[in-house]
Amino acid sequence: MSGPHGAGDVIDGRYEIRSDVGEGGMQFVYAAHDKLIGRMVALKTPKNKSATKRFKRSAIVAAKVNHPNVAKTLDYVRDGTNRYLIEELIEGSDLQDALLHRSGCLDPYSAAKVFHHLAKGVAAAHHAGVVHRDLKPTNVMVVGGYSLNEIKITDFGIAKMANEELIEAAEGGTSTMTTSQTAVGALPYMAPEAIETPRAVGSAADVWSVGAMMFHLLSGAPPFGTGLAAVRRILDGTPPPTPAFLTANPQFASLAKELMDVALQCLQKNPDDRPMADEIVTLCGMLCYSIEPRAEGVIRRIDYGAYGFIETEGPDVFFHTSSVYGPRLVQVGANVIFASYDGGGARRAHPVVVVDAPQA
Repeated sequence: MSGPHGAGDVIDGRYEIRSDVGEGGMQFVYAAHDKLIGRMVALKTPKNKSATKRFKRSAIVAAKVNHPNVAKTLDYVRDGTNRYLIEELIEGSDLQDALLHRSGCLDPYSAAKVFHHLAKGVAAAHHAGVVHRDLKPTNVMVVGGYSLNEIKITDFGIAKMANEELIEAAEGGTSTMTTSQTAVGALPYMAPEAIETPRAVGSAADVWSVGAMMFHLLSGAPPFGTGLAAVRRILDGTPPPTPAFLTANPQFASLAKELMDVALQCLQKNPDDRPMADEIVTLCGMLCYSIEPRAEGVIRRIDYGAYGFIETEGPDVFFHTSSVYGPRLVQVGANVIFASYDGGGARRAHPVVVVDAPQA
C-alpha cells in the first residue's frame, strides 16, 4: 500500500481501511468499511501535513454540493494529527482509464451523454456557490465503462487545495507550471485566466475545462495540446481545428458538429463569452443521442468491405461499415465497442468504435 496506512487500520474507531485505491497529486485514497453504517466509503487524506487546515475548509466546501453527478461528501474526521475526508466510494474508473486509454475518442452519442452529465454536475456546484477549479479526466469517475451507467465528478473539495498549488505554479512561471505534478495534469484543461490571473478564477473556468474535456473526447486529443507549448496556445485563444473524421461519416456528422460547436463556445478566451453551465445542460438536453448500453466484441468477418459480423459472448452481431465511427481502421480481428438493436434477424450494431485489445 502507498501512503501512511495499510489494510486493517481503523480511523476514528469507525473506518476500517480495506485497500489502497490510489493517489492524486494532493492526497492518498483508500477504500474503507464504515463499521457504523456497514458500507464501503472512500477515505482521503492529504499528502502534505501543512495542508490540513485547508483540507477541512475543502471538506466544508465539497459538502455543499449534492447531485447525482457529483461524488457525495459524507464525513470529515480528525484522528490524532491526521485529517480525513470521507466520500462516496465509486466502483469504477476515472474518465482517462475507463474510456480514453483504449479508444482515444468517443462516438458522438457517448460523448453527448458525458457532456450532458458533466454540465449537470458543474451547474449544481455553481448553484451552490462552489467552483471546482481542477476539472480534468482524472477527476471524473465512470461506472460501467463504455455503457456509462454513472458519471460523477470528484474532488470538489480537494480541488480547492490543488488550486493553491496551481496558483503557485502559474505565478512561478511556465517552467514551474510544467514541473508541478498537479499542474502538469491540469494544464491541458486550464482556462486562460487560470494561467494569467489564477487568484481571480470563477465559474467560467470550469465551463472552459468541460469544453476542453469534450474536445478531447470527441477528437482524441486535448484542444491545445500538452506541456509547455499548450500554455502559449491557450493564451493565444485561437480555436483549434476540428478533425476531419468528426464529420466525414454522414451517420454521425450532425450530432458531432453540434457537440463540437458547444465545446468551442466553452473554449472562448473571454470568460464572458462562454455559456453558463446551465446553458450547456439546456443545449445538451435538446440533442438527440442514444443511451443504449455498450458491449464488446471482435470483428469476425467483413464482406465486400461493406458489412460483416461481430463475434461476442452470445450470438454474432451484424454491422455495416457506415456505422463505424472514428479514425481507426475497421478490419477482421479488431476489438470493438458497440451498441446493438433488434435487426429483424441478427442484432445490428450501431455505433461501432474500434478500440485497443483489453490488457491481460
